[in-house]
Amino acid sequence: MEGTLTARDKVGVQDFVLLDAHTSESAFMDNLRKRFSENLIYTYIGTLLVSVNPYQELGIYTMRQMELYQGVNFFELPPHVYAIADNAYRMMCSELNNHFILISGESGAGKTEASKKILQYFAVTCPMTESLQIARDRLLLSNPVLEAFGNARTPRNDNSSRFGKYMDIQFDFQGVPVGGHIISYLIEKSRVVHQNQGERNFHIFYQLLAGSEADHLAYLGLERDPQLYKYLSQDHCAKESSVNDKNDWKTVSDAFSVIDFTEADLQNLFGIIASVLHLGNIRFQEDDQGCATIPDTHEIKWIAKLLRVYPSVLLEALTHRKIETKTEEVVCPLTLELSVYARDAMAKAVYGRTFTWLVNKINSSLVNKDFTQKTVIGLLDIYGFEVFDKNGFEQFCINYCNEKLQQLLIERTLKAEQAEYETEGIEWEPIQYFNNKIICDLVEERHKGIISILDEECIRPGPATDLSFLEKLEEKVGKHAHFQTRKLAGPKGQKRIGWMEFRLFHYAGEVTYCTKGFLEKNNDLLYRHLKEALCGCQNSILRECFLAAELENHRRPPTVGTQFKNSLSSLLEILISKEPSYIRCIKPNDRKEPSEFDDFLVRHQIKYLGLMEHLRVRRAGFAYQRKYEHFLQRYKSLCPDTWPHWPGPPGEGVERLIKYIGYKPEEYKLGKTKIFIRFPRTLFATEDAFEFSKHQLVSRIQATYKGCLERREYLKKREAATRLEAHWRGALARKEVRRRKWAVQIIRKFINGFINRHQPLSPNNEEFLVFVRKNYILNLRYHIPKNVLDKSWLQPPGILENASDLLRKMCTRNLVRKYCCGVTAEWTAMMQQKVVASEIFRGKKEGYAESLNQPFVNTRIDEGDINPKVLQLMDSEKIQYSVPVIKYDRKGFKPRQRQLILTQKAAYVVELAKIKQKIEYSALKGVSTSSLSDGILVIHVSPENKKKKGDAILLCEHVFEVVTKLAMLVKKENLVNVVQGSLQFYITPGKEGTIVFDTGPEEQIYKDKNGQLTVMPSFSWLAAWPRLQNFRSQI
Repeated sequence: MEGTLTARDKVGVQDFVLLDAHTSESAFMDNLRKRFSENLIYTYIGTLLVSVNPYQELGIYTMRQMELYQGVNFFELPPHVYAIADNAYRMMCSELNNHFILISGESGAGKTEASKKILQYFAVTCPMTESLQIARDRLLLSNPVLEAFGNARTPRNDNSSRFGKYMDIQFDFQGVPVGGHIISYLIEKSRVVHQNQGERNFHIFYQLLAGSEADHLAYLGLERDPQLYKYLSQDHCAKESSVNDKNDWKTVSDAFSVIDFTEADLQNLFGIIASVLHLGNIRFQEDDQGCATIPDTHEIKWIAKLLRVYPSVLLEALTHRKIETKTEEVVCPLTLELSVYARDAMAKAVYGRTFTWLVNKINSSLVNKDFTQKTVIGLLDIYGFEVFDKNGFEQFCINYCNEKLQQLLIERTLKAEQAEYETEGIEWEPIQYFNNKIICDLVEERHKGIISILDEECIRPGPATDLSFLEKLEEKVGKHAHFQTRKLAGPKGQKRIGWMEFRLFHYAGEVTYCTKGFLEKNNDLLYRHLKEALCGCQNSILRECFLAAELENHRRPPTVGTQFKNSLSSLLEILISKEPSYIRCIKPNDRKEPSEFDDFLVRHQIKYLGLMEHLRVRRAGFAYQRKYEHFLQRYKSLCPDTWPHWPGPPGEGVERLIKYIGYKPEEYKLGKTKIFIRFPRTLFATEDAFEFSKHQLVSRIQATYKGCLERREYLKKREAATRLEAHWRGALARKEVRRRKWAVQIIRKFINGFINRHQPLSPNNEEFLVFVRKNYILNLRYHIPKNVLDKSWLQPPGILENASDLLRKMCTRNLVRKYCCGVTAEWTAMMQQKVVASEIFRGKKEGYAESLNQPFVNTRIDEGDINPKVLQLMDSEKIQYSVPVIKYDRKGFKPRQRQLILTQKAAYVVELAKIKQKIEYSALKGVSTSSLSDGILVIHVSPENKKKKGDAILLCEHVFEVVTKLAMLVKKENLVNVVQGSLQFYITPGKEGTIVFDTGPEEQIYKDKNGQLTVMPSFSWLAAWPRLQNFRSQI
């Protein structure tokens, strides 16, 4: 419980005793409201449980919850109805004494549900044997049967108990439930014949009509529509949407089969229920003499059939009355009003006594045949204090009952507190409280109490009325401080009390009662003529309910008030002999809405349940008491001397602890086994300090625990690693042994294979030869030639020489094929040109070998670099090749920059936009070049043509390329002449010149003294070309 104090600002305190302002009703309400808003419907006042109906499922009644509360100290867990049940059960088992749990509250506050939850808890958690399973089931299933016959819908509750019920659950010495016994109190018989607006009759009538088979209804003479019956149609809400009568009928039918009802019992029982409905439909008429008659006897016949009585006897009993004198019996007819009274009285008597028979029948099925001593836990589910706008005889009896129970509660609470203090050696301080014995005496005192006065009025001769009863009250108890009428009240009080009303000042407040109907309800007379008829019927249940011995007893039966007073006295005797537990039920609103808290309604119930008075008695001494062991166990961390373990007695440890905390002497007392704390604020401060220190302790505990876990995990991992390493090393060693064995075998095979490698294929050399082949093939892939010119090849072993030759040929063919597939048309043409160049120059001219790796190109001058006028003069001949050249004059050998353009028909020597010389191939006689490395070439033209200029002397960087292309375009054999020493050329037709080729220390091209052109290349002409360009610019 202490663990929740830190959240008290949000959810309040779990025990009202811990409220600082315990006398403040507002503080009480505020705490209750906080808890209700958080769906915490249970709160303690000491050991008393306050329960607020949530009107919704909260999931707090599961098997898990039952197991949680089983065998746990009462204050260890949050408040719960299971805690009350478990505490009573454990105390009963340990002390072998009897207990009872008193459940009270308004209609709709959840009393019946609370008793069901307690029964379910006992059924699930108590030890159980197979033979006792039937007794347990009968105990549980008695509830739906009693609810069907004793509960009804009211404006406040769809399942309101209209009778008080006390149930004893019997346990053997092992704590096993072995039987039970039920006592009922004050069944509201008047409901059978009359219901107020918005109410219904008892459930069983509607369930029978809604759920029974059609054949069964026909046998009973009933129809399904409740509106056809007077006793069910007064409230105009016979069919209530929130109640499923058909399903409830099935539950009740199943329960009957378990509780040991025979078919004959059920037939007689439902015959009685049907006869009550038929009774209500009897219509009376007044004859000429003013006497009542029944014109239609249809209902009489059905009643007679169901109760097995003669119709004529029943007809006479309902319309006549038998009056006995000392000498004779006189039968006189009844008036219309008295006949209606007789009919309703018969219906109430039949239903009331049948209900009593039903309870006795259930008790007979619950009785335990073993007569050894038993311990019991009693459940008292009884109506709470009732205050309506109009309060009658029933409310008077109910409130009188609550006065007696309140008196018992206060006395037992004070007695328990005093005994606790005396046991612990704490000085008892007398507590001032309101003793409601004075009110109980006002109601029940012999010859002077209200019940006695009411009985006198019922039996006195003469015309007694409700008004005469009120006057008698004013006469006899008018001076009582807690009694008031309009006549006795002051000017202010008279306005609130009617002429037919009196007011009692109960412990819970003032209640005004209307005396109208008091005499009739208290008398509850059944005419003798009707008794005789009922005693003579053959229905077995009614024969047990109406005994013939009643007719022989001529004494007046006790009144309802006296019966109730006597039964209440018996109940109190039972309760006084047992140890008590209390549950007070509160409903938060009248609309049955979840999460709605009606302050006015709840305040009203707190007042009438006497909760503030009970809290005041509880708080008169000390607010909190706890055993030393539990207190020290919880708060020992607040003191260094008691943490983590206190070696001495718990009492000394608590004393050391509270001195360290700083308790003041007036804040606590130390008993023999408990500490008593007077003020809640002292406990709150202790709990707050504990909450603060708990975080530090938790951190330290977590660190220690985590370290322990990590060390434990480390040791586990180290052990696992060691084991894995050992296994792994073993596996590796075994693998190594296998590998070595295999290697030895392989080596032996290969040695034998190597020795026999030249022998024919056999098992001795087969694997070796296969390996050699495979190894050679795998190695060969890294030594395959990359191109056709690469002649390298991996040397094969002797056994693979033939295969190697085949592979080499295949590889060469593949390379050739790949090379051929990769050659383009352009490349083919160039290679053809290279072949022609080879035929012309190979072995004849220096520098040829160096030019082989230089590819020929299609042209050396882009068409865009040739003057358009030149192209126009060439008559749009397609240019096959063009190259820049240096032309030497034929006479002075002056060098000039020119372009050599070759077409399909002629060669053109071009200067800018002019064609300086056109040499048609048909007139071309030959081409000469030297054997040295110079770039001089001479294009010879035919000397016979006088119009043509002489031969063209050209210097070109790409002499091999130019000469080759020119030779291929001209297509003449022996066109090119490679000369040595000198060559002759025509300056003009008929006049020749000479070009001398010689070698020297440096390259030169010049006109010598003899008028000849001397060409002196000293090294490769191709490399000297840039210097020749420089030489040309100098000239």
